[in-house]
Amino acid sequence: MEMHQLRYVVAVARAGNFSRAAEQCHVSQPSLSQQIRKLEEELGERVFDRMKRAARLTSSGHAFLRRAVRILEEVAAAQREATEARHLLCGAVAVGVLPTIAPYLLPKALAQFTRQYPGVEVIVQEDTTAQLIKLLRGCEIDFAIASHPAAGEGLEISELFTEELLLALPPGHPLARKHKVSMSDLEGEKFIVMKEGHCLGDQVLGFCNRRDLHLKMSFRSAQLETIQALVRAGVGISLIPAMATRWNRNDQPLYRAMKTPKPLRRIIAVWQKQRPPNRAAQELLKLLSG
Repeated sequence: MEMHQLRYVVAVARAGNFSRAAEQCHVSQPSLSQQIRKLEEELGERVFDRMKRAARLTSSGHAFLRRAVRILEEVAAAQREATEARHLLCGAVAVGVLPTIAPYLLPKALAQFTRQYPGVEVIVQEDTTAQLIKLLRGCEIDFAIASHPAAGEGLEISELFTEELLLALPPGHPLARKHKVSMSDLEGEKFIVMKEGHCLGDQVLGFCNRRDLHLKMSFRSAQLETIQALVRAGVGISLIPAMATRWNRNDQPLYRAMKTPKPLRRIIAVWQKQRPPNRAAQELLKLLSG
């Protein structure tokens, strides 16, 4: 059974005549008749009673017509919705984001996206890299915003940008007198980092270990805001992503750049190779990388 056969049945039922239905469908009358006869053979029932100048639905034909009309309406709706989604008049995009990125990167980009495409729903999930990868593989999100490395078989990675990690200091700390701080200056300092499972904590520890800096761990947290509040209170110091230092609040720590080689993190978009971002996701990625 094929779609054009359904269209021919509906056309004949409405026109009451094979010839007029063929004209409306822009096919020859013999071709239309042949296709309907082929459909009747497949069904094992006549759909039309054929008279000299008219065609009337049989009882089986009436039952078939109701289903045929419904199928054609659903197909037309699917085509219409696909067209609207392609032009971003409707649809949805689901994005997973690290908690150390979401509150600093998303608000401006999402506000602009919803202004441009008000009919597209954006669904955001915050979680660790490991959990975001699981969501990707389960097709629960279209793409994830994470920090490199975030590797895995069957995944595609696109780098959005690189950002510096800045040294966060409590007010009055001796290192605040320096414009730039070297790694050796940090020896013996108490550090506050993200807890295990959060890639930012692993990145900070890895950066320090590669430069033979042995940290005195004073605290681990799952929230960047908690870390910054603890730094401000004098509990320790930390390395904070630059995007989390731009809020210009009175209760922020002091920030200083590190000397070269500076600690950096790469912000990436990740998706399944077999499930590339749709049009809405592509447009959102453009705003996030800009």
